[in-house]
Amino acid sequence: MTLFEIIALAIIQGLTEFLPISSSAHLILPAAVLGWENQGLAFDVAVHVGSLMAVMIYFRQDILQMTTAFLTRGFSKNQTADSKLAWFVVVGTIPVVIAGFFLKSYIETDARSAAVIAVTTIVFGLLLWYADATAKLQKTLEQLNLRQSIIIGLAQMLAIIPGTSRSGITMTAGLMLGLNRESAARFSFLLSIPTILGAGLFATKDLLEAETAVDWSALIYGAGFSFVSAYLCIYLFLSWISRIGMLPFVIYRLLLGAVLVAFLLW
Repeated sequence: MTLFEIIALAIIQGLTEFLPISSSAHLILPAAVLGWENQGLAFDVAVHVGSLMAVMIYFRQDILQMTTAFLTRGFSKNQTADSKLAWFVVVGTIPVVIAGFFLKSYIETDARSAAVIAVTTIVFGLLLWYADATAKLQKTLEQLNLRQSIIIGLAQMLAIIPGTSRSGITMTAGLMLGLNRESAARFSFLLSIPTILGAGLFATKDLLEAETAVDWSALIYGAGFSFVSAYLCIYLFLSWISRIGMLPFVIYRLLLGAVLVAFLLW
């Protein structure tokens, strides 16, 4: 890859990992539409490491409190809000781990196409619009319960289909369950930590087994630019989402889907 492609893909990964517009779609599309070479497994790991570090540093205080509460109160009858939230993140992650384990090969070989991305971009964009337009926006993250975290976790399973958007589908589920926009987004971001970590570990395992040559400068640039763009994205998204709502992202998804359909029919 050229330096421009490295920087562009890293910024795209960092921005789209946490916006409800699908990171996998935006990393697949340059190769399908612009003819760029596939970025490869090593680069994919690097940009996900950058995104993971961004979300972990942004939520470092939350992670510390949740971890401490989980270790001290997580297995007792006297649960705290932080220990409950830690359990909800664990429980909400289990479905996507199971789905990824059994469907990973199929998704990678049969579902990574512009046609699939076009359909999922539009369909799940409309679902996000419906969830946001009809949302009661009453509950905070402290009011989340086990049943709701399981439902959000089950929704996250759909994110293994390119174009769905992991953050988009979990926010959609959160809004449908009555969470306000910021709470739905925060829980989605917290859920992303074990999900991205697990996906990165699997990809690293595949990378080590492949024994391919590694362009370390590309990985460093990729991780660095992904980190910066992801951190800014999380900060700005949480600052603005309560005011702007999901409509701008819905419009973007519909436009992107329309462009993809036009590209396929051309």
